[in-house]
Amino acid sequence: MEAGRSGDTPPPAGSSGRWTMTRTLRSERAGFSKLCRGLAHAWWQEASPASKGAGPGALMGLGPRSPHKAGRRFPAGGKRGRGAKGSGRPPPGRRRPPCPPPDGRSEPARDALPHLSPEALGYFRRALSALKDAPETGEERELMVHNVLKEVEAQALALATNRTGSEMLQELLGFSPLKPLCRVWAALRSNLRFVACHRCGVHVLQSALLQLPRLLGTPAEEEEEEEEDGDRKDGSLETLEELVLGLAAEVCDDFLFYCGDTHGTFVVRTLLQVLGGTLLESERARHRGSQSPVCDLTPAHVLDLPSEAQRAPTRDCKPTDFEVPETFLNCLRDLSSCFLKDIAVFITDKISSFCLQVGLQVLHRKLPQLCAHLCNAVIGYLSSRNSSADGSPLLLFLRDQTSSRLLEQVLLVSDPPRLQSLFEDHFQGQLQTLAAHPIANFPLQRFLDAVTTPELLSPMFRELSPALEAVLAQGHPGVVVALVGACRRVGTHQAQVLQLLLEAFHCAEPSSRQVSCVPLFATLMAYEVYYGLMEDEGAVPAEHQVEMATARALGEVTVLGSLLLQHLLHFSTPDLILRSLGALTGPQLLSLAQSPAGSHVLDTVLSSPSVTRKQRRRVLKTLKGQYVALACSRHGSRVLDAIWSGAALGARKEIAAELGERNEELLRDPFGHHVARNVALTTFLKRQKAWEQQQGAVAKRRRALNSILED
Repeated sequence: MEAGRSGDTPPPAGSSGRWTMTRTLRSERAGFSKLCRGLAHAWWQEASPASKGAGPGALMGLGPRSPHKAGRRFPAGGKRGRGAKGSGRPPPGRRRPPCPPPDGRSEPARDALPHLSPEALGYFRRALSALKDAPETGEERELMVHNVLKEVEAQALALATNRTGSEMLQELLGFSPLKPLCRVWAALRSNLRFVACHRCGVHVLQSALLQLPRLLGTPAEEEEEEEEDGDRKDGSLETLEELVLGLAAEVCDDFLFYCGDTHGTFVVRTLLQVLGGTLLESERARHRGSQSPVCDLTPAHVLDLPSEAQRAPTRDCKPTDFEVPETFLNCLRDLSSCFLKDIAVFITDKISSFCLQVGLQVLHRKLPQLCAHLCNAVIGYLSSRNSSADGSPLLLFLRDQTSSRLLEQVLLVSDPPRLQSLFEDHFQGQLQTLAAHPIANFPLQRFLDAVTTPELLSPMFRELSPALEAVLAQGHPGVVVALVGACRRVGTHQAQVLQLLLEAFHCAEPSSRQVSCVPLFATLMAYEVYYGLMEDEGAVPAEHQVEMATARALGEVTVLGSLLLQHLLHFSTPDLILRSLGALTGPQLLSLAQSPAGSHVLDTVLSSPSVTRKQRRRVLKTLKGQYVALACSRHGSRVLDAIWSGAALGARKEIAAELGERNEELLRDPFGHHVARNVALTTFLKRQKAWEQQQGAVAKRRRALNSILED
């Protein structure tokens, strides 16, 4: 029989008093809504007669827990390559022995821990479903939330350590007001170490911490507190601030243990962000999208190049800030000092290193002086190791999988003087070697991402520019993209780097080949490879054949190729790129717009301040006749929406007229019908005069808004 279905057993055990209280509230509150009455009645009536005589332990599912494996850890010599097999901690000699739980508490025996019965799981599943269906505000919802969370409090540990229960508890915490959240948190606190290092429990703690931006500073609720069997007074309930500080104190007491644990590291990383009042987008995305024990720190860009598929750019992190009390920042200082005590572990241990990387990002935004102190400690430690034969000792760590990731973050949070010093002391003369290395090329990319001054970019450009083609041939185009991005950001060497790119892709000479640069850059292929030519080495390059170029379909656009074109379109003079885009045929430009990566190139054409209105029209006119195919594409429809937003009334009439010819096809398409609604296609076909007046009014409002924004 399916677990958790209605009619199996009554609500979880230990809840009879609470459910009697709920029925009393129903009788006392005559105006209580039918929805909540019906829901409570249904939950109570669903109990089977056989289970009504069961004891409290049977109803709550608090029987002995069946043996189970602890959270998985990486084996020695595997992905971590450090420490004892399955330890999940730094190697002996580099960590303190784990501290006993505070207040003399002992760790609970695994077999004695409560487990979640199928009946209780079904109850919570129905409760969560009812909360999702209930109105967003009102007394009904408020009482439902409080009742369900009181049941959660009684089974918090069992829910948190059950895979399905953990997922439901995370959702329930998103509904929770301040006091119920504090009660659930307090119920888990006595088993903090177990929950924080459990593969499911860790995500519940993360969810509780991530509620702080919503609840921190919320005034205490003035509500009637029902006493339940006289066993607890709410006057002893700690505030949310006290609970967070208590969690931070317990983590601080055994910092290396939590940072080195496969699951505990997530609690530390989330705690650092909450204490600093900064939620990093990469960390929030990981918590939303994964229940896996270990995740990479960097967000996932999918690269089309095998050598770069495992490492992704970190440049698209968008933190969210919120206000925190001064006590949180003081606590953040205390936790940050723990990094300094065992800096060697945090530099070399794969799991622990993630905590230091997140700490640097948070400190960079909130306590920059402390961030600089940590960066100095990292560089100082690495520089004190034995020198390599070919230069600075730092070069050895730039080639290491773990240390290189930490150094990437150090480079991204360093200020211009520190970057200049790092270049002169450690990087100068080694850039081409680093660009060719399969690991060290990534810290070099981050270094280029951090460059903001021409004084630093110029020597780096001089050193790297002769090797651009070799770097591309080695499969490290990310270095080239980062260099082009630095030229765009600083505003120097733009013409030079474009010429070097043309030479590297073999389309500089003869000059007729230059018009083909966009498909070459987008696909990251040299001219001969892209067009399938067989040319002997040393032979004079053949002239560009227009017929051959127009007959070939556009190749697959890579992520890095798209980024390269976007940077070039932001150069002060993007004429060559625009001329090459204008030379594409309608089907080729359509393929570019329909590509997940290529669509962003056309977005840049529409948004770049370096592209004039006339140049935009010249590029986009090629899409005439392709609007229906564009509208019926996932990515192309977004491009068409952007074109529509910036189009004048005459251009809008042309687009609407072309789309109107195949209106039925658009309405049947999942993407096309959104475009038809955006264009107001039905109005255009039936009442064109009214449509023109409507579009004219929209254009007028847009011009007024733009003038306000410009002022």
